[in-house]
Amino acid sequence: MLQTHPTFKLAFIGGGNTSAVGYVHFCAAHMDHKFQVVAGAFCRNQENNQATGIHWGIPAERVYADWKEMVEAEKGHIDAFVVLTPTPHHLEVLQYLFEKKLPVICEKAMVCGPREIATLRPYYDPKKQFLAVTFNYSGYAMVRELKHLINSGKLGTIQKIHLEMPQEGFRRPPDIAGKTSQPQAWRLRDAEVPTICLDLGVHLHHLSSFLLGEEPTHTLAEFSNHSQYANLVDDVQMLVKYASGVKGSMWMSKTAIGHRNGLQIRVYGDTGSAKWLQLNPDELELNFNDGRREILDRAGQCDYAHQFRYNRMKPGHPTGFVEAFANLYSDIAEDLQCFKLGQENNQPYVFGLEHAADGLKLFAAAKRSTQTLGWESV
Repeated sequence: MLQTHPTFKLAFIGGGNTSAVGYVHFCAAHMDHKFQVVAGAFCRNQENNQATGIHWGIPAERVYADWKEMVEAEKGHIDAFVVLTPTPHHLEVLQYLFEKKLPVICEKAMVCGPREIATLRPYYDPKKQFLAVTFNYSGYAMVRELKHLINSGKLGTIQKIHLEMPQEGFRRPPDIAGKTSQPQAWRLRDAEVPTICLDLGVHLHHLSSFLLGEEPTHTLAEFSNHSQYANLVDDVQMLVKYASGVKGSMWMSKTAIGHRNGLQIRVYGDTGSAKWLQLNPDELELNFNDGRREILDRAGQCDYAHQFRYNRMKPGHPTGFVEAFANLYSDIAEDLQCFKLGQENNQPYVFGLEHAADGLKLFAAAKRSTQTLGWESV
């Protein structure tokens, strides 16, 4: 996984110094020396756009006021364009890049719903187009270890999976450097799929499908508004069913006071169970039906998370969100290298249009469920 190859050149569309995710992408892309950001149209506000370029050491002549101008000027010098604009803007950008068959790395959610996926399909050819949609939580070493435990039967036959991602941002906006960080305007408007599902829900769908290796087939959902933002879905509870017989639930919220980001995974098999908390990412809690209880970390009897790539620093020095994102960027680099060489690569950690579409279909079905008050097929 750490084989050497040329450093790939990236150009950012969006992701400037007012972005929620831009600096994370910048740091993660550079961490393992697989990528270098060399150009960008970072922000519509030109003062912020130029300030981002200065902060990141981008030459002034490669900081562009217009993203289309940048694409035309840089397409012969760039290995991939990274789409970091607000999700409602993704459709326009992706269609433009797909038409030109340019390699794309896209922040989740890919687009705003199944209708926009349908609009993009005529422009997307997976044989000619590189696409990676970034779902970074499966980049955590212990989440990947959990997948290995499930696949190897350590927990027996999986029966239940429960995922939750409660946050408090609408009721208690985070204070960053002495400034209250209010929700961005685009997050306060719902469209084909509620924005909370695009923001948080796609992570829960991704993790469930990543761990189980299958997609939900049916869902029963309830959408709620518990915040001061009227007519906006800010709390979602869902039951899900899988073809294998697994049952599950998903809860996401922007109004759960006390949770900065309470992402949690619980998986139950017929011989054991596992629990993982994102706020304690280096530990996996295991329980078995013979009464044993274990805490597994990178220093334990891991079959996967002991690899060198996940141990930039020895166990006892916690890894975190940016490292998980860097793990994903390293996987994307391997996938992109194979694509450029015309080689098949069954990279298990890089996901594209079909996976993104599956998640959006799930939440569209959840929306129908709130209208019919019954189970809906995905």
